[in-house]
Amino acid sequence: MTSNASSLAAVTSLMLDGVAQLSEHRWIFFFVFFALYVFVLVSDVLVIYVICSQRSLHRPMFVLVAAVLLNSLAGSAAIYPRLLSDLASGLRQVEVPGPVCISQAYVVTSLGSSSFMLLAAMSLDRYVSICRPLRHAALMSRAALAALLLLCFLLPAALVGGAALQAARLPLCRTRLRRLYCDVYSFVSLSCGGGAARLLQVYGLLCSAATVLVPVIFVLVTYGRILFICLRDSRTISSKALQTCVPHLLVLVNYSVSAGVELLQRRLHGGSEPAASILSSVLVIIVPTVCNPLVYGLKVKQILTHLKRLLRIS
Repeated sequence: MTSNASSLAAVTSLMLDGVAQLSEHRWIFFFVFFALYVFVLVSDVLVIYVICSQRSLHRPMFVLVAAVLLNSLAGSAAIYPRLLSDLASGLRQVEVPGPVCISQAYVVTSLGSSSFMLLAAMSLDRYVSICRPLRHAALMSRAALAALLLLCFLLPAALVGGAALQAARLPLCRTRLRRLYCDVYSFVSLSCGGGAARLLQVYGLLCSAATVLVPVIFVLVTYGRILFICLRDSRTISSKALQTCVPHLLVLVNYSVSAGVELLQRRLHGGSEPAASILSSVLVIIVPTVCNPLVYGLKVKQILTHLKRLLRIS
């Protein structure tokens, strides 16, 4: 019994089996992910540069758009370089030190939660701008916007940080992770169970409710209220105001579909279907990071206009 416990405590690295599932066509996947990463870097940086360089875009809505894209850039940097390195190495069994895995899991999970909170902040800005236009300048002042941004990043960082610290202390009974990257939920699933693991799972559910479910409900209620007011007031200005909400709703759908597929895969298949687990982890990487700059760059008229001028497109 003692030797078993000591062997569990000695586990210092994990094996990412996800890369092995892609090894037969690893160079195809390498160039696909490389092209996607370059696209994400270039498109996100372009949109952020346009927002920062144009004084007419120094407004809460565009600042929040830049925050979403910065968040997406940080999330991409936490996943794509390591994934590309693993694919290029040619190793079927990718070994990841435990601290590196839990660090990546913390960053990915925290930034994922921040995305939903940023979308909730955007919906608040749209609600105040459309439904309380005379108070928009006062309610969405620089100080208020800075406080919102801090809340969107620090609250998930603190909540997920507590979960990651506790997860790092759990004894592991398994070392094979059927993923392309580490996340807190998958890391905890490798533990030996027991009361500490169950408490951590409950804590994780509460964190998800606070940083994902509550923001999604807030967004739906807020945009429902905006839609009601715009339909009641059929003026042209109301329809134009409503159109400014469309890009944010599209991004919400992107994140929600990705998170929903991931959740369904875990609940229905767990670790029994490696291919399904790999597919869901790929979707979580690709869909939000690629779609965000497309949506904001092409659907937000003010940003698109300045992008065309920058790229000299007529």
